[in-house]
Amino acid sequence: MKKKPSLSFTRRAVVQALMATIATPLAAGAPLVSERPPKGRGLLRPPGPEALVKKARLSGDVAFAVADAKTGEILEARTPELGIAPASVTKAITALYALDTLGAAHRFKTRVIATGGVTDGVVRGDLVLVGGSDPTTDTRAFAALAAQLKEAGIREVKGDFRVYEGPVATVRSIDPEQPDHVGYSPAVAGIALNFNRVHFEWKRAGGKYTVTMDARAGRYRPEVDIARMKVVQRRAPIYTYEEANGRDNWTVASGALGSGGSRWLPVRRPGLYAGEVFATLARSHGIVLPAAKMQKAAPEGTVLAEIESKPLSDVLRAMLKYSNNLTAEMIGMAATQARTGQARSLAASAREMNAWAKDVLNMQSPAFVDHSGLGGDSRVSAQDMVRGLGAIGHAALLRPLLKPVKLLDSQGRLVNEHPVQADAKTGTLNFVSGLGGYVTTPEGRELVFAIFVADEGIRAGITRAQRERPPGGRSYATRARRLQRQLIMRWGAVYDSAA
Repeated sequence: MKKKPSLSFTRRAVVQALMATIATPLAAGAPLVSERPPKGRGLLRPPGPEALVKKARLSGDVAFAVADAKTGEILEARTPELGIAPASVTKAITALYALDTLGAAHRFKTRVIATGGVTDGVVRGDLVLVGGSDPTTDTRAFAALAAQLKEAGIREVKGDFRVYEGPVATVRSIDPEQPDHVGYSPAVAGIALNFNRVHFEWKRAGGKYTVTMDARAGRYRPEVDIARMKVVQRRAPIYTYEEANGRDNWTVASGALGSGGSRWLPVRRPGLYAGEVFATLARSHGIVLPAAKMQKAAPEGTVLAEIESKPLSDVLRAMLKYSNNLTAEMIGMAATQARTGQARSLAASAREMNAWAKDVLNMQSPAFVDHSGLGGDSRVSAQDMVRGLGAIGHAALLRPLLKPVKLLDSQGRLVNEHPVQADAKTGTLNFVSGLGGYVTTPEGRELVFAIFVADEGIRAGITRAQRERPPGGRSYATRARRLQRQLIMRWGAVYDSAA
């Protein structure tokens, strides 16, 4: 049980704060499950769930369920069995999947292996950069790996320099339906560098643009050739992309650039990207490597250098905080590889997670298509998500990794401290908003909940080019988040007593 904040808030204050966030008087709607009124004379009744939903003015479907964390009893629900795209709330199930399969202390390792032995600092065979499903490696980590080669006395490589992306499948984009240029849908493999993104920067001087494509991290800014950018005289489309001659070839519209700026673009060849950057860093230590070649089989030989990630629990905490899609996909596929010995695609790995969720979390019909929630074809019901999040033993593993949810004071302002405590994972796609997690009421009762809002009709009409910022998407998400906070505050007041 979480420690209650030392505040002067009361259950009356919770209800009054909730009432104050409603702009006009509302008649309480009837929940699907009969509610227990708050204790205490004269305590205002919170708005009913249907009144809150009506006031939110959200088109499409609104589904939710809240349950007692100890008994699993559903306390209140609305269309709880309707399957809706869970968006990034999926990552909460992925986190449990990885924790159960790999363990909280698991560390991912990236290695450099010599296949033919080493004599007087000379690698007689090939030198292989080996991915170990670590999603957190950046250019600084690769610099440390290259420095270890120098410390090992390596001076020369007689054979090839190769890259083994790891035992899991390589996928060119998490969701191919996303625009080519969005950094949140890069390639997925068993190796990653800077979340498989390349930094594009442009400056205009004298009427001309200069551009750089680099793998920057900290003080390191190695330029790359695997991804190229050309400025073209046009206004639209802003970006075009094609794979050609072993490179990611981009063009950008000059009319969209202004005087200067930068953004991260996705990488489609993670192994070659990692290999090029590692070779550049090794060269700074006097170790000249030939152009990287890809290798399909795991190498055998002598480990010359190795770096490892932080413990899985720390990696997951960052994933859930920043909702990083690549981290979710790599960790999910690593868990599937550990469970079954193969992870041939994101869809196949997600199916294995679905089977695990049914067996271990007692979910009834999860239908995830990936591990991040970026794919809009995933479906899960609010009631099923509550089952998964509330599974005995697993909630205690997950809740400490989740972000606190800021709730509202009597003026409708977000506050850091509130008598109702909530920790949850958000999920956002175009015209989809989800929230799933845990609530502690002022008197210490523990609840588990899931809220999904989606308008699939509007989503179906959004073109691929609009998916980064569709018209009306931001206001829809804002209204959905406000409704989610109001429901949590309602539950904190109505279901405060365990009696």
